[in-house]
Amino acid sequence: MNIPENTDGIWKRAEIDSPCVKVCVIEPNSRLCTGCLRSIDEIGAWSGMTIEARKAVMAELPARAGQIAKRRGGRAGRMK
Repeated sequence: MNIPENTDGIWKRAEIDSPCVKVCVIEPNSRLCTGCLRSIDEIGAWSGMTIEARKAVMAELPARAGQIAKRRGGRAGRMK
């Protein structure tokens, strides 16, 4: 079996790809995943969503990047 680079085959089905990048951390203020920018509700509902609903979520993702609070950088950030 030939699996494409950078994938483990989990999300390879005959449907729209998941935006998951396997960096699953929910930012507490925005309640968005810092990896894929989906809400916790969207992540939970993803497998049951229609193709149209998934496309709508995917279209919104680029605009969500600004909603994630930037970390200060731990100790280095506090020392500035």
